[in-house]
Amino acid sequence: MSALAGKTVWVVGASSGIGAALAAELADRGARVAISARRADRLESVAGGRMAVVPLDVTDREAVDEAAGRVADDIGAPDLVVFSAGTWEQMDATAWDRDLFARHIEVNLLGLNNVLGAILPRMLERRRGAIVGLASVAGYRGLAGAEAYGATKAAQINLLEALRIAVAGSGVDVVTVCPGFVRTELTETNAFPMPFIIDADEAARSICDGLEQGRAEIVFPVPMAILMKIARLLPVRVWASTMSRFTRPKGR
Repeated sequence: MSALAGKTVWVVGASSGIGAALAAELADRGARVAISARRADRLESVAGGRMAVVPLDVTDREAVDEAAGRVADDIGAPDLVVFSAGTWEQMDATAWDRDLFARHIEVNLLGLNNVLGAILPRMLERRRGAIVGLASVAGYRGLAGAEAYGATKAAQINLLEALRIAVAGSGVDVVTVCPGFVRTELTETNAFPMPFIIDADEAARSICDGLEQGRAEIVFPVPMAILMKIARLLPVRVWASTMSRFTRPKGR
């Protein structure tokens, strides 16, 4: 029997992509699942009648607080809360878009802040639970075009690591998930190479396997994990010089 069987899990950002696949995988492994996102119609499709549906916008603090209460009423106090909500848009740093950058901050980082504020005090009071944050290997090093997305993912990695230290011994666990490239709505329009890309279903299995093993960090797929772990060790100028060869416009 799966270690996730009987667990209550709230997946925030589950209307498509990794979040939707993860919700399905959790339910398949016997968890009681509640799912949230802005698109209520998509949530109903993902739920298929076997999950609680609690629509919300992660940028709305009051809506997140209200949803946390509804989830507890529907499935019980969640043993795991997964923050999978996120946005990705490629940037052109030579034509800086302040609104685009702000959208990434509002959804990816302040959205996580809103969810943490709603659920962390309850978990600490109960002295049990786990917070699972979906960051990205894009947060390991700077990548041209990912100035906004990468900044939020680096911040998520740092935030989750700091939180793990802060709540050590409290009964609350913190898990950082760093996927490589995954086929989703967010990546289907990417015009650049995406090495080692995997399907969302495979990503969901990797996350659930890592949760069952009690891992604090889940990074996949393995080749991408190795590549980006090595990349973190390269000196700053070596990394910049190497990556600029792949991103420099023709003629420069």
